[in-house]
Amino acid sequence: MLAMLSNLRALRPFMLIFSRVSQLGIVLCVMCFSVSAKAVNSDLDYLPADIQYLENVAKPASILGSPVGTWHVRHDQVLNYMRIVASQSPRVQMKTIGHTFEQRPLVHMVISSPENLANLEDIRTRHLDNWNKAQPKNSDDMPVIVWMGFSIHGDEPSGVNSSLLLAYYLAAAQGDQIEKLLQNTIIILEPAQNPDGVARFAQWANMHKSKNVVADPNTREHVQSWPSARTSHYWFDLNRDWLALTHPESKARVAEFQKWRPHILTDAHEMGSNRTFFFQPGVSSRVNPWTPKENVRLTHKLARFFAHGFDKVKQPYFSQ
Repeated sequence: MLAMLSNLRALRPFMLIFSRVSQLGIVLCVMCFSVSAKAVNSDLDYLPADIQYLENVAKPASILGSPVGTWHVRHDQVLNYMRIVASQSPRVQMKTIGHTFEQRPLVHMVISSPENLANLEDIRTRHLDNWNKAQPKNSDDMPVIVWMGFSIHGDEPSGVNSSLLLAYYLAAAQGDQIEKLLQNTIIILEPAQNPDGVARFAQWANMHKSKNVVADPNTREHVQSWPSARTSHYWFDLNRDWLALTHPESKARVAEFQKWRPHILTDAHEMGSNRTFFFQPGVSSRVNPWTPKENVRLTHKLARFFAHGFDKVKQPYFSQ
């Protein structure tokens, strides 16, 4: 879902984030990604080797006890890591926007430059004032607001796992590129849109995990009992609750969305290990007629960026 934005130049540094962690399949806009088993020895194996990272910001592995991807991360582990990163980095603020039926916190990580975070409410107010004008103006001195949501389906775990790496990269990476990114962007990171489903899936998959990786889809680890972790506490698919708003996760998320009206919203999904990557735009005949044509045009521009990135690493994908 992409809001209207007339100037994409400010987004170029931000878009590099996604290519940096493409091994876990992060893609801008509504997207799906495949999952494949790949042994890693360190969290840094997922991240660019040509960047220095602050030593006082904890890597996920130092908190989890093993690199991301070794085990399916539990929701309590995600919360613990995000709290630690927020306490260690002046680039990160952590906010609880609500709770699930099982009383798991719904958290947002607001990530930007320390200067932007110090003036966050003023930036939000100015952004909304401009948004509500009949003809909004593009302002070079205002950061782009980017909302990133992961794992609204609890059994699509690559999103919530990769959110740990993304948070670490944004909090600890050094250099002109990351400084420019943070100065020009406010990132609202939602590591788990369905905490109850994420928790249910991690428990199942970790409980039945073999010592050696087994790809056979008939293995117990890959065949969940009913109800599957795709759903929330009351077995509801939260990806069908955007309009009805019958569940606390949806109500809290949309209320916060209305407070920010971000320029870009991302929604990371997952496909099977035998599938290729997919990202928007979709088939034109399925585009809702209320969707502005400018949205579709800008989504095409972003899609070309990711197609180029996948071409460089010879990764199969499809769109439309």
